[in-house]
Amino acid sequence: MSIDAKTVKVLREKTGAGMMDCKRALVETDGNLEKAVEALRKAGVAKAVKKGSRSAQEGLIYSYIHHGGRLGVLLEVNCETDFVAKTEGFKELIHNLSIQIAATSPASVSRDTVSKDLIEKEKNIYIEQVKSSKKPDNVIEKIVEGKMDKYFQEICLLEQPFIKDPDKIVKDLITESIATLGENITVGRYTRFAIGESHNEN
Repeated sequence: MSIDAKTVKVLREKTGAGMMDCKRALVETDGNLEKAVEALRKAGVAKAVKKGSRSAQEGLIYSYIHHGGRLGVLLEVNCETDFVAKTEGFKELIHNLSIQIAATSPASVSRDTVSKDLIEKEKNIYIEQVKSSKKPDNVIEKIVEGKMDKYFQEICLLEQPFIKDPDKIVKDLITESIATLGENITVGRYTRFAIGESHNEN
């Protein structure tokens, strides 16, 4: 079928995908814009997973100050090239991540960076809580595992529901940006400052 150049342009602006990829997606979906966006995202996420292993040595340090100057975040996000670091898409991602950190004060970027002592402490608390239920050991283990998963979702930035769209987690947001911008992106360090609180540094 014949695809209108205007529709291809709209799809490009929505997804950041290449002209040929947009045209192909529209042909495959009979010109349905929403389905084409979905098809490109699925393809992009597959590519993004491969890009996730590449080295990210460039990037930006971004400062976000919340209204009134009582809350602020200093955040480092890395990508592969200086070119991508200067794009609006990359800056928008960092801004969204900063707002997330300001709102939720995550203790860590991911599970891998949570201290073993903290994990052990939380696990022991949950074990003690569940032991009194007199359930079998294998059931207790599953309950504790579920509680730990929930705990990580609360304290780890990458596992938190994204505050602007709780249907996706922060890691999904980064994966979408990797797919759109075509480079690996990783969250480096961040510090959250709030008046009257000890600051949270990661």
